[in-house]
Amino acid sequence: MRKISLFILFVLFSISSKAEEGMLIPTLLDAFESDMQAMGMEISAQDIYNANNASIKDAIFHFGGGCTSSTISAKGLLLTNHHCGYSQIYDHTTVENNIAKNGYWAKNLAEELPNPGLTATRMVKIEDVTELVFEGTEGLSDAERHQKTLVNIARIKAEATTNNHYEADIKPFYFGNSYFLLVKETFNDVRLVGTPPSSVGKFGGDLDNWIWPRHTGDFAMFRIYADANNHPAEYNSNNQPYTPLHFLPVANRAREKDDFTLVFGFPGSTEQHTISTELDYIINTLRPAQIRMRDLSLSVINAAMKKSVETEIMYATKQSRISNSWKRWIGQIDGLKRVRAVEKKIEEENAYIQKASTKEEWNNQYSEVVGALRDLSSKYNDKDFFYNLFIEYAYVGAEVFERARKIESLLNLYTKSKDSEDATDFTKALEKEKESLHGFFDNYDVNIDKEVFLLQSQYYKEIIEEKYLPASLRESDVEKLQATIYAQSFLTDREKYKKVINNFEKFAKKKIQKDPGYLLYEEVRNVFREEILNDLRFYYGSKDPLLTNLVKGKLEMYPDKKHWADANSTLRVSYGKLEGSVPRDGMEYIHYSTTDGIIEKYNTGAEDYELVPRMVELLEEKNWGDYAQNGELWVCFTSSNHTTGGNSGSPVINGKGELVGLNFDRSWESTMSDYMFDSSRCRNISVDIRYVLWMTDIYGEASHIIEEMNIVK
Repeated sequence: MRKISLFILFVLFSISSKAEEGMLIPTLLDAFESDMQAMGMEISAQDIYNANNASIKDAIFHFGGGCTSSTISAKGLLLTNHHCGYSQIYDHTTVENNIAKNGYWAKNLAEELPNPGLTATRMVKIEDVTELVFEGTEGLSDAERHQKTLVNIARIKAEATTNNHYEADIKPFYFGNSYFLLVKETFNDVRLVGTPPSSVGKFGGDLDNWIWPRHTGDFAMFRIYADANNHPAEYNSNNQPYTPLHFLPVANRAREKDDFTLVFGFPGSTEQHTISTELDYIINTLRPAQIRMRDLSLSVINAAMKKSVETEIMYATKQSRISNSWKRWIGQIDGLKRVRAVEKKIEEENAYIQKASTKEEWNNQYSEVVGALRDLSSKYNDKDFFYNLFIEYAYVGAEVFERARKIESLLNLYTKSKDSEDATDFTKALEKEKESLHGFFDNYDVNIDKEVFLLQSQYYKEIIEEKYLPASLRESDVEKLQATIYAQSFLTDREKYKKVINNFEKFAKKKIQKDPGYLLYEEVRNVFREEILNDLRFYYGSKDPLLTNLVKGKLEMYPDKKHWADANSTLRVSYGKLEGSVPRDGMEYIHYSTTDGIIEKYNTGAEDYELVPRMVELLEEKNWGDYAQNGELWVCFTSSNHTTGGNSGSPVINGKGELVGLNFDRSWESTMSDYMFDSSRCRNISVDIRYVLWMTDIYGEASHIIEEMNIVK
């Protein structure tokens, strides 16, 4: 396996073409340094990632486990997207103090708002440990080899965290052809410093989501706090602002088309090796059904949010979570069809098969892997379809199911406590549920949930094969089932639910299992477990080793081709340039938008383009302070960096290592890039840092925050 790891390095060093596609492992950037410098980068690969000295990587933080952020001052000031801090912003929002609507800027450290559970994680070190992971595995059976690698991984992680406060993880890359050690430092005291009004942070709403041109000020500021030793600590009023090893200087300077851009962050997942039969199923079967499920939820939630501020506050985070993937999937289908993705996949796969036949060693190892993956996908796509629709129905849809899952978890712990005579875990979980139930019901409207349940249940009954439907849905009228559940189930009523939680042992014996809402959840869950789960385990368990072999063949048979490891929520770099695109015939996108577009959209009267009066006044005054370029204030720009979910909040860095923008989206034509990247059409969208500065300084009147930064003119 050491040969594979070294071979990957050889492949990377052999690349001479532009590497706009791909999310690169930072430790391997030396291989791309000359290419990046040819595109305009003035710093070195060591300036970006250095395991032994402070570098740009020390300014990059995983925000809340799902987004990216970066330090922009010596006092731990943290910049990320508004939508990444959305739930924290709304946690601090009330009808009386609507900071989501009006914006918020802490005037001093004492006014910065704590956020229990929010974390910011820095990557201390990334190290290729492939040789160590596979040490002593030669000649072992598959089972023995697996067990030995687990022992090796545990030892490597333990050694990496001895005598320090760090955490360690080891993740497979290139489908297990390589392994990297990730040493991390996680901070638990992260406070809200500032947010623009939601009409700025979410300007354009669902209308503009994934669409260019954008005019969204999608940013929010937080601050990391640490103990007296500058180490992570739980929230404490005595904690002090964290002093970062590195923070990004802010570039208040003009941008030019084709400027070098680097995006540094934690992209979630990509699936570039998806086989053609599976991709065809995703485009033509799975995504349309998932989109329809979310259409139904959103039709109810959106209508209710328009009727009252209280409902808007209650459902804003939920609506955003549901709608984001919904619109991304719509664009993804369109993009993949436009570039003939399935046909291209088939062509590539057939070329792979032909290549394997040219050498006996390759023929023996790689000639059948494409066919095996195609056959496997064709056989199990129906099981995958049910699984994904089950997730949409029972996990993303009506919230009655969320309460049912909570009760199921408590029942399991209760039963376990009776068997083991140790009730510690059950008691803790029960107390936690008692504390959190108010948070759930404070943001729950039973009438909204009731309607979502009806619409989704009707479609679920229509789209799922009858043999996979629970008896209650298959045999009952959906409207009668809805009426029964929402009239009788304790899961949808605060007081009834509280009564069950406060007397759990009494209700656990019989009454919970008779509850109509819980009964339906059990039926849906049991169908999944009994009819689907084993097949899914076989499918995924069989697919992974085949993909490992497929990727190994690509690396070996195509040494001159550019290869990169799929995103897996680890720290990555992508690079490109500031540029527009021509996504389709007769349409050309320029590379930036300005405040003129905000006013134009506002004047349409569309609800998603509403602004608070002060914002309208400032935009019409055109007082751009020191942040304009040629008399215009840039709002957003596009560049050709390869990004995906998780890159939200990633800093966009220029060739000098300075912050120029904040990544928050892709164009609709680019959502296909999780499966296939097209450098001529795929563009990431970022808010220009000068618009962030203007909003903070001029609109927010928070010059004290600006003064913290190192602003380069």
